[in-house]
Amino acid sequence: MKFQIGDKVSVLDDDIFGVIVQVNNDIIGIETSDGFVLEFKSSELIKSKSFTKDIFSNEGLEEVIKQKEQHVKKLSVRKKPKERNLPTMEVDLHIHKLTDSNKRMSNYDMLTLQMDTAKRQLEFAMRKRIQKIVFIHGVGEGVLKMELETLFRRYENIKYYDADLQKYGNGATEVYIYQNINQ
Repeated sequence: MKFQIGDKVSVLDDDIFGVIVQVNNDIIGIETSDGFVLEFKSSELIKSKSFTKDIFSNEGLEEVIKQKEQHVKKLSVRKKPKERNLPTMEVDLHIHKLTDSNKRMSNYDMLTLQMDTAKRQLEFAMRKRIQKIVFIHGVGEGVLKMELETLFRRYENIKYYDADLQKYGNGATEVYIYQNINQ
């Protein structure tokens, strides 16, 4: 809806009425009957009908309902608390996920590939400001897990702990990266 200075408007979800005194793109300034100038988005306002017409008529009702429905559709989808705490990045360090064939690789070569991948993904997450990563290392003998902990201890801006037991079992470590550390 196009608004102009001088239009009488009402706020959709509030008991505020006024006259438009400024229009700045999508932000509309209205002066209330008390003399205050308040700013609203244009999607939050509707034009008021002239009081000379019948106030209780259904004229323009479809327009108001349509505007209200559009306003409701624009509201963001709320995330459940569980979804908010889920890590945004998972890195599976199982060797069969990192290479097509590991037949000619020694244990040292496999561990080196896994650690290089972990370091590269951790630094990628830091650059992209991703706060949580889960490294899936499996259970095994615990060599990879110990090496990962050694890697994580080199960084001051992270903390690490066992990942969600229900989702990953005992074979994963979650890393939380602090974002506002002065370096």
